[in-house]
Amino acid sequence: MTPRVENPYAHAPATIKAMMTVESSLRAGVLEHSLLELVKLRASQINACAFCIGMHAAAARKNGESEMRLYLLNAWREATIYSPRERAALAWTEALTRVAETGAPDAVYDEVREVFSEAEQVQLTLQIGAINLWNRLQVGLRGRHDADPSRDAA
Repeated sequence: MTPRVENPYAHAPATIKAMMTVESSLRAGVLEHSLLELVKLRASQINACAFCIGMHAAAARKNGESEMRLYLLNAWREATIYSPRERAALAWTEALTRVAETGAPDAVYDEVREVFSEAEQVQLTLQIGAINLWNRLQVGLRGRHDADPSRDAA
């Protein structure tokens, strides 16, 4: 695959810096890092963003996520290894990533409200929005993931 823009970051440095600030703020927020990586990875799977899937799978492994939980993420509804909190976050991730189809259903939001505080709900929703923006940048401009397996080794 040939990138459409070789280095999109060079063409919008202030905006990229602002996005990185958003990411830093979310990482410093109230949500656990392991949950944020699952959310980023699941949205990236839905959006078929190889760049972000590679990045967030590697980050999750580096932070101690098990291989089995990464393998089963695509089928999280059928897997029993995710907590109620993770399941609610993954359902919200899917609903918002596919918002044109789902309309962010009340039933999914009710699951989120049961296990997340209002501050956590806002941060989770912002993280879902942010990863979807990153996915659109990479997919739209054909960002390439470095497939060097030695780089991604846990």
